[in-house]
Amino acid sequence: MFYTSTFNEVEALVRKYGTRDPFELISAVPDMKLWVTDSFQEDGLKGFATIQNRTKYIVVNGRLMPEEQLVVAAHELGHIYKHELRLRAQPMRDFEIYAAQGKLEREANFFAADFLISDEQALDEIHSCGADFFSVAKVLRIPAPFFAFKLYSLVERGTPMRMPVDLDSTFLRARD
Repeated sequence: MFYTSTFNEVEALVRKYGTRDPFELISAVPDMKLWVTDSFQEDGLKGFATIQNRTKYIVVNGRLMPEEQLVVAAHELGHIYKHELRLRAQPMRDFEIYAAQGKLEREANFFAADFLISDEQALDEIHSCGADFFSVAKVLRIPAPFFAFKLYSLVERGTPMRMPVDLDSTFLRARD
């Protein structure tokens, strides 16, 4: 039920704003602001979301690779749309975006995966790459462990396939 409702929410946003680019969506929403900053270390804070005075703010670490910035922005959008009441009380700061240790981080990851990658795009690439998980992720220009969230969403919504890897939410963890 969660996967279907999140997917439906994402698809409604995509239809309304005509984009799967989180930066374009943030720019299109009147009460939402984006700030990409080089103030954070590359291996430090990835991003955060907060709500102040009815304005929703998403901040992304500008020192990350562009693909990571897209994933972080989409993840923070997930917090905005899935956890708005919590954000009104305090910001959600993500140092390890994909360390889905808690329910809120996992929910934001599933939102982000469904937002960034359409079902059709994922399935088309799976078929054209001979179902090679890592090749598909590379073609989609996303971290491979993040692609697992999209596959898991597809499976939970009824697409028959075997998961090639377990969900690993630590792939953007600070590097040693």
